Amino acid sequence: MKRMFFIVLLIIPMMFFATDEFLIGDALPDAPALAYRGDLNVGVRTIEMVDQGRLDILNYSNEQKNPVYDRPLTVEVWYPCEIPDKRMEKTVYVDEQFVDDAIVFTGRALRNAKPIDGKFPLVIVSHGYPGTRFMMSYLTENLASKGYVVAAISHTESTVREKLGFSSTLLNRPLDVLFTLNEIERFSNEKDSFLYQLVDTNNVGLVGYSMGGYGIINAAGAGFSEAGVNLSWGVPGGHLSIRQAGNSEYESTIDERIKAIFAMAPWGAGMFWNAQTMEGLKIPAFFVAGNFDDVAGYENGVKLFYDWAINSERYMLVFQNARHNVAPNAYGTNPLASVKMNAEDYIRYNEPSWDNRRLNNVVQHFATAFFGQYLKGEPNASYLDLIQYSNEGVWAQNQDGSFKAEHTHWKGFPARTALGMEFYSSQPE
Repeated sequence: MKRMFFIVLLIIPMMFFATDEFLIGDALPDAPALAYRGDLNVGVRTIEMVDQGRLDILNYSNEQKNPVYDRPLTVEVWYPCEIPDKRMEKTVYVDEQFVDDAIVFTGRALRNAKPIDGKFPLVIVSHGYPGTRFMMSYLTENLASKGYVVAAISHTESTVREKLGFSSTLLNRPLDVLFTLNEIERFSNEKDSFLYQLVDTNNVGLVGYSMGGYGIINAAGAGFSEAGVNLSWGVPGGHLSIRQAGNSEYESTIDERIKAIFAMAPWGAGMFWNAQTMEGLKIPAFFVAGNFDDVAGYENGVKLFYDWAINSERYMLVFQNARHNVAPNAYGTNPLASVKMNAEDYIRYNEPSWDNRRLNNVVQHFATAFFGQYLKGEPNASYLDLIQYSNEGVWAQNQDGSFKAEHTHWKGFPARTALGMEFYSSQPE
């Protein structure tokens, strides 16, 4: 009897404390309301694309001024799907965020699942330099669960394992985004494609982080300045002029299918744009920044984008005391990339003053509100109508659950949780 009693004591505590595994992208208990996943299951597939005859800027020389090559792109696509019986909505991502070892982690999507019937807005995601298509899976999965097809690009010559000359990133980011949009549209019209009749490519949103933000701002209509085109360390041979404001070739590529952009810590404001060229951005834009960003800059960086985009209905979320890494997955001690990781490796994605899981949830919340309003026509305006400083919000609630007139706490954030942030909004002038 003593032995049996001892065994029971061991088993009961293990059963009592057993919980589901918390995965990257899951909502913390105090997450804002729109951070939680939607009602749809999520599938994921990898597709390969090739843009034939792209300018090969890394092989530019005085002897070879217009070299071309076939530029490959690997794109990960998340989409609403069916989950068969006895299958789990889980997959494994191998994110090559570091040179020595990949981060291997579990995601909430089923590999190669069958899409559901329907037609969904497209969101294209562009990573930082260097980065990968998996580095914002917390957001790509989340949006797909809410009725979007989400395509995240691994930008050739701009990933961690293939970090080549910076001129390629400068030239190719907006070109990759536009090419991906065209290819997704082509796939959506091909009967043998899993994307057949699944994608509403006339209703497109762009997400970009750092150099991805640089690329989507240009792709969305804000051409580069003459000074940016002519930078001595930039794109040689004047080839960036194809993306320059006022250039008829550039103006002809401004795509009416793109309806909204969500730019996190976008890079290059004062170098590649000015107040005049940013006037070309005429669609709704949401900017995310850390006010201590030491890569893209804040006062001389992300805030300039917001201030200069006077023809855009625009918003800006600021994480106080954050630096540049407001967008990547909340990688932590588990999964850990490698015991070889040094401080430089770690701060490639980690924020020193914020819990990255919290950052992920807040970004999910605002991306949901923003794209829901501008790509789906959802009534989300109240989530984007906030007092400037979250810390000054007042929670004032009646006993029946309704809010009093003096209630100014940020909508969607549980009581006592809207801290350390700023929010700005402006209408087109």
